[in-house]
Amino acid sequence: MARNHAAPYHVEDAVPSGTSAALEPSEQRVAELIEFRRDLHAHPELARQELRTTRLVAERLRAAGLEPRVQSSGTGLICDIAGEQARVSRHGFAGRIALRADLDALPIQEAPGLAFRSVSDGVSHSCGHDIHTTVVLGTGLALAEAAARGVPVPATRLIFQPSEEVMPGGALDMIGAGALDGVGRIVSLHCDPKVDAGRIGLRVGPLTAACDKLAVRLTGPGGHTSRPQLTVDLVHTLAHLVTELPAALSRRVDPRHGLSLVWGAINAGQAANAIPQSGEAHGTVRCMDERAWADAPDLVLELVDSIAAVYGAKTELDYVRGVPPVVNDIAVIDEMRRAAAAVCGPEGAVSVEQSLGGEDFSWYLRQVPGAMARLGVRTPGDPVQRDLHQPSFLADESAIATGVRFFTRLILGD
Repeated sequence: MARNHAAPYHVEDAVPSGTSAALEPSEQRVAELIEFRRDLHAHPELARQELRTTRLVAERLRAAGLEPRVQSSGTGLICDIAGEQARVSRHGFAGRIALRADLDALPIQEAPGLAFRSVSDGVSHSCGHDIHTTVVLGTGLALAEAAARGVPVPATRLIFQPSEEVMPGGALDMIGAGALDGVGRIVSLHCDPKVDAGRIGLRVGPLTAACDKLAVRLTGPGGHTSRPQLTVDLVHTLAHLVTELPAALSRRVDPRHGLSLVWGAINAGQAANAIPQSGEAHGTVRCMDERAWADAPDLVLELVDSIAAVYGAKTELDYVRGVPPVVNDIAVIDEMRRAAAAVCGPEGAVSVEQSLGGEDFSWYLRQVPGAMARLGVRTPGDPVQRDLHQPSFLADESAIATGVRFFTRLILGD
């Protein structure tokens, strides 16, 4: 990208402080961002492997006169805009405002059909992180252009984070690298295929759930299926475990806390007439309440041991702490609502429900106030019900311009 090409944004010569109405992405810039997103989409990279993605983002930022700081791993970067001048918001937030995007893709084979379909076998951007990255990049380019033309731009930090899809998430690495130093609040967007493109989904309070990973291994001496009384029937025990454990949790935890255990993989045995010596079950534990989430590991261990003990099996439990819930700050959501109304119209901000999905953006919110919004990516009228983490996930690319306009308005204010 040439540094001295024609101005990609329409910026008036005299712009009142805090006004973003004069800053609108041109057709040229929107086309460039869509092209950039399609390139990312065609070349997805899994968690902690986002070297190419990081390099391309850094190149675009440098071409705009910015100074991105790539992490020592080569994946993820931080980029500051507008020096150290931080504006105090209407709600009293001081310090930089940070925008966070996630870079990684998923180990999912993409369905055929797109001209810019993933060229990486078994890897795809089936969660929309290519959209998130492009929106934050586009916002950074818009703000850099505005600052170069004399528009007062509050101190802003762009955080391009690796490894969101792998627990406990790359957010902890970025925080450890100083991503939140001097930050007063942080915001992000996540694609939502249930919300129409051109709209922003908002929710005060919990937006996502806490999420952990669970692996249970049962062991016994093994034996012949004709004599189960002489051994530990591992398959029978495992069957009881995978059905009784979720049921027991539902009776030991307040239903209002929404704790849920769902298994994703079960493995035991190879022969029809041989009782195996081991069996495994893998799943996720999700919870809407942070206190119940804190108590979950000890409760799960207690119940696993009690169920297995009935049948004489020995247990090994690998309980991997994931992420806490994303809890949106009410004042930040108020700022987002105003920005969404200004950009998308009075009906542009829609209410969304809490999701049981996990999001490591929650780690940032344990340090500073902030909020995550939903970016509508459903083509209005599309009869197909699409979802995240599916091979057929498809995003309406007009959402990119909406996201850039929304973030730009949020930062520059009214």
